[in-house]
Amino acid sequence: MIDFFWNLGSFIIALGMLITAHEYGHFWVARRCGVKVERFSIGFGKAIWRKVGKDGTEYVLALIPLGGYVKMLDERVDDVPEELKDQAFNRKTVWQRIAIVAAGPLANFLFAIIALYFMYLIGVPSLKPVIDTTILGTPAAQIQVDEPMQITSVGGQSVKNWEEVTYALVAHIGDPKVELTLTPISGMTDVNDSPPVTQGQKYTLNTESWHFDPDKESPITSLGLGIYRPAITPVLGLVSPDGAAAAAGIEVGDTLVAMDGAPYLDWEEFVEVIKSSPNRPVDITIKRAGEQLKFVVTPQERENAQGKIEGVIGIAPTQAAWPENMKLQLEYGFIESFVVAADKTWQLVDVSFKMIGKLFTGDISVKNLSGPISIAQGAGNSANYGLVYFLGFLALISVNLGIINLLPLPVLDGGHLLYYFIEVITGRPVPEKVQEIGFRFGAAMLLMLMSVALFNDFSRL
Repeated sequence: MIDFFWNLGSFIIALGMLITAHEYGHFWVARRCGVKVERFSIGFGKAIWRKVGKDGTEYVLALIPLGGYVKMLDERVDDVPEELKDQAFNRKTVWQRIAIVAAGPLANFLFAIIALYFMYLIGVPSLKPVIDTTILGTPAAQIQVDEPMQITSVGGQSVKNWEEVTYALVAHIGDPKVELTLTPISGMTDVNDSPPVTQGQKYTLNTESWHFDPDKESPITSLGLGIYRPAITPVLGLVSPDGAAAAAGIEVGDTLVAMDGAPYLDWEEFVEVIKSSPNRPVDITIKRAGEQLKFVVTPQERENAQGKIEGVIGIAPTQAAWPENMKLQLEYGFIESFVVAADKTWQLVDVSFKMIGKLFTGDISVKNLSGPISIAQGAGNSANYGLVYFLGFLALISVNLGIINLLPLPVLDGGHLLYYFIEVITGRPVPEKVQEIGFRFGAAMLLMLMSVALFNDFSRL
């Protein structure tokens, strides 16, 4: 229940900021173009706060925080007094109307740059994209890894951490091949030391049969890249208080020695035995303060993602420290942060447009669409990790909000822009009846997409 309210609160804060940025873009440009703005509302429904400013605009905070709007004076909607007609939206030139409508999505892109600017100014702890193996039967199997190797570019695009690798790989879904550049990480000691993209071995992977389910795996592992992780130690770093291990007397700091009389050799092997033993007692020997102790633990049963029953005892091991030469601190100066933030925003825009295109070509399934529930979970999770990660999340969602609004659906900003550009070409406005038909079609399409996204959200719960 606490997670629910945390996610909900983070979602409301995130969405409120993004909607405010979007609507303020419309508002600011409309005012500069001489349009009278009657209402600036964040949210829909009943107003929980309102105030009329000196400019005559009514500022409203409404009950339902799932959108917002800027109500401008418009003769097509209301009767406008003769003395105010020059301030009506419909009386403005087509290029002024285009500027007002486009300002909303552009404000979202600017918001993303600002969020990323502060994220990079604060600094983001990260990890270099290092692999130590590849998986047989996958596109990456042709890569021979004799020592840890750092991925320095994907498809010719420089990458510094795993997040950038993920975005770069996703952009190549459906492509027949993808090129990776890898460089041995041995010899690098400085935290921010990265080899130039021009160095290293290039590999061209055949990805014609590459498919993956983002709900179950990442593009990295599905491609066959084995992510380097420090060795797992037999010392327990977590013992769940309501788990079977805690009930038997096992504690944090205990060292696994044996199970059912067989010496402990590998964590993965240990986990497999526990999973295969629901409700069946197992003998676990541990070392505590130099003394060996034996406990009888009966794994509790749970249903996994495939619907199978497996055992669980509620423990997790500790992991060796990350080598310093594999850590990365993405932190830049006052000016450089802006340049990096703008470049990152452009990359997000580019990837997002490519993803939309791949939805239409069928390279990406509509099952990958996410709705408000997934966004709320993402907001809560990123907020849990700290401010810099929440800022990164805000930037990503802001870019997506801007792009969605640019889609040529008549109910969205992109649909209005389509009509206005037709007016630029033909020299006359699109007929009202045609616009009305388009609005109905756009509303139906938007409702369908929202329904699919919500269905996907509920199926992931």
